[in-house]
Amino acid sequence: MIRATPVQVRGEVLARRRVGAYHLIEIAAGGIAERSRPGQFVALSVGGPLSSMLLRRSFALYRATPVGAYSGTVQIVVGVHGRGTEWLAAVRPGDSLDVVGPLGTPFRLPSAPTPCLLVGGGYGSAPLFSLADALRARECRAEFLLGAGTHERIFGELEAKRTAGAVTVTTDDGSYGRRGTVADALPDEIERTGAQAVYACGPMPMLRAVGAVAASYGLPCQVAVEESMACGIGVCMTCVLPVVGEDGVTRMSRSCVEGPVFDHERVRWDDVGTVPADTLGAAL
Repeated sequence: MIRATPVQVRGEVLARRRVGAYHLIEIAAGGIAERSRPGQFVALSVGGPLSSMLLRRSFALYRATPVGAYSGTVQIVVGVHGRGTEWLAAVRPGDSLDVVGPLGTPFRLPSAPTPCLLVGGGYGSAPLFSLADALRARECRAEFLLGAGTHERIFGELEAKRTAGAVTVTTDDGSYGRRGTVADALPDEIERTGAQAVYACGPMPMLRAVGAVAASYGLPCQVAVEESMACGIGVCMTCVLPVVGEDGVTRMSRSCVEGPVFDHERVRWDDVGTVPADTLGAAL
């Protein structure tokens, strides 16, 4: 798959609004929007020019609109977890952001019309909506299964309903929708939709569980992992995880370059966070 070369732009914040527990930010980012594909991400500098926060923060692309009054815009969804995301969640229209993108490997699309099930956890569901658009353009039916710990942490339910006509929602605490996790609901949804492929975005434990269910049905499952990405361009090696290549050899693959999209079956989930002894280049 040929990927467009990422670019660095100074983007203007066009809008920021609260969506449940999250912040939706739209940025004028011509050059990035035109190159973007579903599943890719952008890396933003945070804290301002005098900040001591040197590392960028990476966010999956929710929407990328290549044309318009601002010659291309991108939208990201931000959940506040620390100083960097807290700063970003407070930006205002007219502020300037340093943005690099598009980064990473996008989702692969079916070559023929295929019923697909899109599974998202929390604001990890953000890239699934541009994916749904791309699938529909290939005459693939796309349905959604969205989950989170609580109701306010569900992202995109209304858009999923507009896109697919119906959406199944789960919450861990049962405060909304079906009680339990998306993995708990997945068997029923596979049976109901007749899905032949599964795409998933969200926390790592969720991806592991969803992929295991898909595998039990013999279905391919692509996952966009949420490993911490300090640089976003493959230099720092903080986001590596063990992945089995097509040649059967395990390599420590960079989520920001070789990923974030991987075939679930190729990730060695039991060994995430370690360097397995049989990994290529591992110390003997």
